[in-house]
Amino acid sequence: MVIAKNIRKSYGELEVLKGVDVTIAKKEIVSIVGASGAGKTTLLQILGTLDKPSNSNECVLEINGIDVTKLNDKAQAKFRNEHIGFIFQFHQLLPEFNALENVCIPGFIQQRPKKEVEEKASELLEFLGLSHRLHHKPNELSGGEQQRVAVARSLINNPSIILADEPSGNLDSESAENLHQLFLKLRDDFDQTFIIVTHNKELADLADRKLTMVDGLIV
Repeated sequence: MVIAKNIRKSYGELEVLKGVDVTIAKKEIVSIVGASGAGKTTLLQILGTLDKPSNSNECVLEINGIDVTKLNDKAQAKFRNEHIGFIFQFHQLLPEFNALENVCIPGFIQQRPKKEVEEKASELLEFLGLSHRLHHKPNELSGGEQQRVAVARSLINNPSIILADEPSGNLDSESAENLHQLFLKLRDDFDQTFIIVTHNKELADLADRKLTMVDGLIV
């Protein structure tokens, strides 16, 4: 599913990732933990092709058998839209659009038929218990509801893998627990693969595998 070898990232003199190796299997939920500044989010962004390794010619990043470091920017963007879903701490919902429209956006970017995308979005929101909130805008939704909309959006293009960065960091304890159980359900019902950066011990311990980062390396 994901094979990363010798991933390095530097910003000027600061070496953030120092040759990370990691392999993720299909249907696996992997959590990445570590102190702030250990390189967790930087690694997640590179795995998601949102950022590039500093040593692109000397590393490997394969997702579904494709080495994405060899793709140009346009091809990477297309690959990202088709194969990777993202869940962020602060939802990143567009305030001018309602829940259904927010979920549809990645599908429209993929230029799939409008009716097909809207039907899929409605199904996902219903699955996530939001069938009564389709036409509510983000400011009319609770934090937990907004995060479930973000989860639906991450699933709209049937991605191979979902990357989540502190997905429950902005939620109350009940909403966080509901989200954690939802990840397990999505893995079981949709064969979904997750890589989750988190400081939440309960979420980290729920994962099939917990990786710890220290000073730019997985230890």
